[in-house]
Amino acid sequence: MPRIEFEPKLDFKDVLLRPKRSTLKSRADVDLDREYIFRNSKATYTGVPVVASNMDTVGTFEMASALNNHKMFTTIHKHYSVDEWKAFAASVPVETFNNLAISSGISENDWNKLNEVIKALPQLKCICLDVANGYSESFVDFIRRVREAYPTHTIMAGNVVTGEMVEELILSGADIVKVGIGPGSVCTTRKKAGVGYPQLSAVLECADAAHGLNGHVMSDGGCSNPGDVAKAFGAGADFVMIGGLFAGHDQSGGDLIEHNGKKFKLFYGMSSDTAMKKHHGSVAEYRASEGKTVTIPYRGDVNCTVQDILGGIRSACTYTGSKQLKELAKRATFIRVTQQTNDMYVPFEVPTLPSQSK
Repeated sequence: MPRIEFEPKLDFKDVLLRPKRSTLKSRADVDLDREYIFRNSKATYTGVPVVASNMDTVGTFEMASALNNHKMFTTIHKHYSVDEWKAFAASVPVETFNNLAISSGISENDWNKLNEVIKALPQLKCICLDVANGYSESFVDFIRRVREAYPTHTIMAGNVVTGEMVEELILSGADIVKVGIGPGSVCTTRKKAGVGYPQLSAVLECADAAHGLNGHVMSDGGCSNPGDVAKAFGAGADFVMIGGLFAGHDQSGGDLIEHNGKKFKLFYGMSSDTAMKKHHGSVAEYRASEGKTVTIPYRGDVNCTVQDILGGIRSACTYTGSKQLKELAKRATFIRVTQQTNDMYVPFEVPTLPSQSK
């Protein structure tokens, strides 16, 4: 018999953070650095745990170089060749590798390429195992296979949205579990498959499960503004992965298109027709496209967007009295709302001009 869970599940749009008394004098006093020791790899991470998604229109080598300057993290998309990895490694300081991961699927070709890149680049210490459906036994088996081969590498794995599967992936060898099914701006899984979970509730529940095992979670998707990133941290996410907010920049992938004198960049989901035709030749007959393709206004250099995101998180910490990012989840109280913002003048907004590349 089908069953229904009647307890409401919430998205970022359904809540606001309640302000609290604060001794902070300035947003500049907020410390966004986090330090984690991972359960299985035993490795230590220090940095600002905002992560560029491993989409080929976001998680590029250029993005990794830019975000590394802010101590932020990039999961590099899986479609770079071994030679491209070697060329990148030769062009950047070794410490850049502290803030990036190689991404991989779970096919035999993925396994062989992963081994080849890691063998060529011993400074690469973080692996992102990424599939749309993290509930399959084959995925769990692949995590075990990678953990056995690379006992001291930090493994990110996902995506899932429920506590019991978070526990399964951690016990199978993952250090960080990616949380999110369907919340992304160019994801259509919820429309095509009818499957998903509101992101705020998913993060709350999955973080609780992971932290009980000394594991970590990464909220992946659903952040349409810096406030949503702050809410994800407030819900207990150790890392927050961003796609759409990092798309459309000089450092992003995607073609630059000019139309009626205006510039746009192509942005698409990795399960879209565009991505599957680009990387696999076509959409397989047994599946549907679960991503959309959009053109978004060209946004210039990513560093301005970075400052906007980090400034928003600092502001959230200031409003909640959190001197450090790690305090935000302890001090966060969410209130249910029916409206986020007053959109009276949205149609009349003056557009922000793209920043110039340095």
